[in-house]
Amino acid sequence: MLLITEMRRKRLKSSPFPPAWERFLERRVLLYGRLPEEDRDELKGDIQVFLAEKSFEGCGGFVMTDEVRLTVAALACLLLLHRETDYYPGLSSIVIYPREYLAPQADVDESGVVTEWIDLLSGESSQVGTVVLSWEDVMAEGLETHETYNVVIHEFAHQLDAEDGITSGAPLLARRSGTRTLLDALERGFERLQDELLHGRATVLDPYGEESLEEFFAVASECFFMRPLLLRLWDFALFAELVRYYRQNPAEWKDRRDGIG
Repeated sequence: MLLITEMRRKRLKSSPFPPAWERFLERRVLLYGRLPEEDRDELKGDIQVFLAEKSFEGCGGFVMTDEVRLTVAALACLLLLHRETDYYPGLSSIVIYPREYLAPQADVDESGVVTEWIDLLSGESSQVGTVVLSWEDVMAEGLETHETYNVVIHEFAHQLDAEDGITSGAPLLARRSGTRTLLDALERGFERLQDELLHGRATVLDPYGEESLEEFFAVASECFFMRPLLLRLWDFALFAELVRYYRQNPAEWKDRRDGIG
């Protein structure tokens, strides 16, 4: 079965990439335009595998198109470049709403008391096979109002976290070289973000990263890809560990802003 999957993926990755798809990515996906040519070639192969293996569904009146699927696939697969990957094996479907959506939430405290509420979300990642996204937020990639924001990178970073056990110390942690060091860097960065927010200081990262170490990893991943020089200036050790983990260095990509202003 594994051999069959490997052969099918190899065939998909070697298939011609539709020129219309590439023109769309160049025009509409900011990060695609910053990639080195060889990384674009690798990404195009990964996109074709991702689109063949994952299902997409529109909700709340949202109409699914090839452009929508391409945008999500490109940003999701960006996190997989140069890494041994099984293409988010726990994920089977991506659900997309036209804008932020209401979703039931629940929390259990240390005493076992369950609190339930309804929250307005721009995206969520489930360990049972689904990523949910707001298309309006997907299209906000790199807007000047929040240049580190990328909801697709955020939610798919959660998928990698669940798979690799980065913030939970789970199964693969001991087997993945450098992951413990990454966790140390994340913990230090998490404490720094909390301190900055506590004292009312301006912060590089989205304040949502204060919610938990898991959210901090997702927020740091957004900044790593969207404003790499800014993250490197804020915390060089964390940036270096993310370079090691993602096996790429966005600070070296072309057509980037200086990340400081």
